[in-house]
Amino acid sequence: MSNPPAVLNPPAIDPKVVTVRRGSKYPAPFADIAIGRSKQALGEAAGLRNFGVNLVHLPPGSWSSQRHWHTKEDEFVYVLEGELVLITNGGEQVLGAGMAAGFPAGQSDGHHLVNRSDRVAVYLEVGDRDDKDEVFYSDIDMELRRIGGKSVFVHRNGEPY
Repeated sequence: MSNPPAVLNPPAIDPKVVTVRRGSKYPAPFADIAIGRSKQALGEAAGLRNFGVNLVHLPPGSWSSQRHWHTKEDEFVYVLEGELVLITNGGEQVLGAGMAAGFPAGQSDGHHLVNRSDRVAVYLEVGDRDDKDEVFYSDIDMELRRIGGKSVFVHRNGEPY
């Protein structure tokens, strides 16, 4: 077997050269839970427009997100390495490498992943890109609404953060 080329030509991509985004875009005080999280938008790097694919590294003690659900977007996660606790309205369950979970749009089952282990977990996150999607956060006073064509974090009463 030969070594792969140093530079790949589209449609191939090398995740090692895809920009790493750290933390979250949540307003204070909700952002700290994901401070160690890093994401690479592999789908975007490949030029995908209809759905996103993120490679996520979640260190010990970090959360994937605040517990949430989407009105218009399906979500799917596939664990590549490590162990994560999936928390939904139904409770908690452990997901290890090779396990997956799916979250259909419009089902108000708030979900997120928490790394309670002592090593980094790695997973793929796949989801739609619907410009009419809104997000509801199950445990906190926050929603992501579409206002004037933009996604805006607001309190449940509609007041912006």
